[in-house]
Amino acid sequence: MAIAKGYAAQAASEKLTPFTFERREPNADDVVIAIKHCGVCHSDIHMVDNGWGQSLYPIVPGHEITGVVTAVGSGVTRFKEGDRVGVGCFVDSCTTCAQRDLDLEQYQPGLVLTYSGLQPGSDLPTYGGYSDHMVVKEGYVLSIPDNLPLDAAAPLLCAGITLYSPLRHWKAGPGKKVAILGMGGLGHMGVKLGHAMGAEVTVLSQSLSKREDGLKLGADHYYATSDAATFETLAGTFDLLICTVSAELDWNAYLNLLKVDGAMVVVGAPEQPVPVNAFALIPARRTLAGSMIGSIKETQEMLDFCGQHGIVAEIETIAIDQINDAYARMLKSDVRYRFVIDMATL
Repeated sequence: MAIAKGYAAQAASEKLTPFTFERREPNADDVVIAIKHCGVCHSDIHMVDNGWGQSLYPIVPGHEITGVVTAVGSGVTRFKEGDRVGVGCFVDSCTTCAQRDLDLEQYQPGLVLTYSGLQPGSDLPTYGGYSDHMVVKEGYVLSIPDNLPLDAAAPLLCAGITLYSPLRHWKAGPGKKVAILGMGGLGHMGVKLGHAMGAEVTVLSQSLSKREDGLKLGADHYYATSDAATFETLAGTFDLLICTVSAELDWNAYLNLLKVDGAMVVVGAPEQPVPVNAFALIPARRTLAGSMIGSIKETQEMLDFCGQHGIVAEIETIAIDQINDAYARMLKSDVRYRFVIDMATL
């Protein structure tokens, strides 16, 4: 076992503090990664607070991880020492499932989360990227394009793929009208990716305070949802509406913004049930759907797409000892648009 340093919460809603723990010795198919940067995702806060009721403590958050390979097992063929790599939301999955589908592995049984999960075949927890290094199976390590800086690329491993996957699945592109609800860490990535795919992108945000940013990042239109006239003006407009927020909403009002056969896709997971009137769906054959990250294959596709288009997150870099303040600021929406930890400060 190798000793690792990181930051952890010892119980629900506790502040993160320095934590020393053990990483497993690398197997033949493992890659050892020196973590350089780790994005701070809103789901990190949910998990630290046990908001979804599935957290395992102590918990070392972080699943937007970029770094450099420092060693590889004897059976590794895709990576070598010095390679620029990333790790996203899961580090293992079921390899023996009868219905295994590598294109949809994120939806299959046996998914092992990068943190707050259990290592296969043991009761040892997985620990995430708020740490100095990690050991990951080769099949769950991703290549970071050379033209993308490791700090601004880190949020692509969750925020990026979380928006890329539904945009691709619902065929965002030329001739499609796409709305992004929420202009935060997830939403700003949706704007960039949707624009690069050729869709007509509209941002729906509580206010117009980020309008200038939204238009600069690629939005064609920007509306305030606090203005009731927005829902009249945009009724029946969109082919696809991606909801990136976890706050309480008038779901029926947003569904009414869709065209016939339009889809509203939830990627920002609310902690409370979603109340929907069937008649917001039935008269226009609308769909209310969900989407969760992407497979390793799709995540690499997303990274390559971002490399081709020069897409990275808009970030604010912090030291690891600023993480609790960063959480407090995120809860106030006081970040444009993603915190990224510089792990050299650990």
